[in-house]
Amino acid sequence: MTKIFIINGGQKFGHSGGRFNETISNETSKFFENNSDFQVKTTNINDDYIPAAEVEKFVWADVIIYHTPIWWFQVPHGFKKYIDVVFTAGHANGIYKSDGRSPENPTINYGIGGMLIGKKYMLTTSWNAPKEAFTLQGEFFKEHSVDDGPLFGFHRMNAFVGMEPLQSIHFHDIEKNANVENDLKMYKNHLETLFLD
Repeated sequence: MTKIFIINGGQKFGHSGGRFNETISNETSKFFENNSDFQVKTTNINDDYIPAAEVEKFVWADVIIYHTPIWWFQVPHGFKKYIDVVFTAGHANGIYKSDGRSPENPTINYGIGGMLIGKKYMLTTSWNAPKEAFTLQGEFFKEHSVDDGPLFGFHRMNAFVGMEPLQSIHFHDIEKNANVENDLKMYKNHLETLFLD
């Protein structure tokens, strides 16, 4: 049985109600709960949480699924705080033991001190930016993908704690030209491909 930990990083703040990421998170829970081969635990970063209990969820899970909007080319501050607080609570307590270096050779092996070896993670993001901002020559992101551009650091963070990526999925143009029905269909196909095929 595969253990799935779903994190809704969609923050309620300013003009954002976090509805899209809540919808995607709920669909993720339903997808796995409707299949007896999976166990599910969830966290919504808008709710109160106990850092040690969140560390236990990371340690328990086989797969962590992150859902986050992107604000100013980064994850929202509430989600970033969650990561900072929980990963710090997981230092030498299940998430990472060190940065991997040793006093004998302090210039190599940085980033190999993670304790979540063998676990995988999947990232979904939602953007105001259209997909073409990442793919067309001369457009804003200079033909860098979400994963190799703005979210490169997020992926290295997960590598630092020992996890390996599953294929990400990114939802574009959510504010001005949302097509939630189509996005949900695309997302369900993505989950089926990764977890049922």
